[in-house]
Amino acid sequence: MDRLKRFSTLFIFLAAVAGALLVLFLVIPKADSRLQVSQDSNQNYKKTIHFVAVGDSLTEGVGDETKSGGYVPLVANALQQKYELNSVEKDNYGISGERSDQILKRVKKDKDLRNSLASADIITMTVGGNDLFQAFQKHLNAKSAKQFDSSIKKYGKYVEDILAEMRELNSAAPIYVVGIYNPYYMNFPDITAMQTVVDNWNKQTKNLTSDTTNCYFVPVNDLLYKGIESETSDSTKSSNTSDSSSTTTETKNNVLYDEDNFHPNNLGYQLMANAIQDKIMDTKDLWLLKEKK
Repeated sequence: MDRLKRFSTLFIFLAAVAGALLVLFLVIPKADSRLQVSQDSNQNYKKTIHFVAVGDSLTEGVGDETKSGGYVPLVANALQQKYELNSVEKDNYGISGERSDQILKRVKKDKDLRNSLASADIITMTVGGNDLFQAFQKHLNAKSAKQFDSSIKKYGKYVEDILAEMRELNSAAPIYVVGIYNPYYMNFPDITAMQTVVDNWNKQTKNLTSDTTNCYFVPVNDLLYKGIESETSDSTKSSNTSDSSSTTTETKNNVLYDEDNFHPNNLGYQLMANAIQDKIMDTKDLWLLKEKK
């Protein structure tokens, strides 16, 4: 009889414990709920991206010794790896030598370019370098940066029209406009007016991007105009300075292409790509998220 009583007591205790555990199981959320939320969030990301690059020789990739297209494939590869994309479809519409007015004409008239812009998830543009070069040729005897104001204003109107045309074709894709740089600084550091003109040119471009929805300015002058200092270049400088009998040689910018000392070399394009992809990644929700149905 005592055994039966003890067994009944144990059974009641175990049943109570089991009941309590059941209640806790039903009330407390499952441990993997946070993981599920993360998975659901990732499912809202696109797996294929359409990247359209428009512009001048910097978009075409002049100076890129791999002949693969300058910064464009570097940015595309970085985005694909970062966000585990299945693919990044790249359309490179860079044409060497084109000014802003010529790029505007293509954006208005080139059917293939217009179709690409209309379906793009990301748009980048390099513009202004050839406009600036033309302005320098026009004002060879200029004594102040103010003499370039009319050229900057004219350039600004073309860029404004380009951005408006792009927005009409595609209201959603973010646009990233790359600034210009001073390729002559290393050889003419005392001509401060030249750098002032470059700064004013970039300021105009930045203002125009600020006035356009989901449009961003990517500065690159500080990355390129002085090159990257190294022990080798420092020792070369001191060697040239100490040797008074040696003839003066042209100072090399180690991020510019040796054949023209104007366009970026492979290292220069990598620096550009880093700046562009950083800005694109900072604004990923504008191009990476799937459209809500």
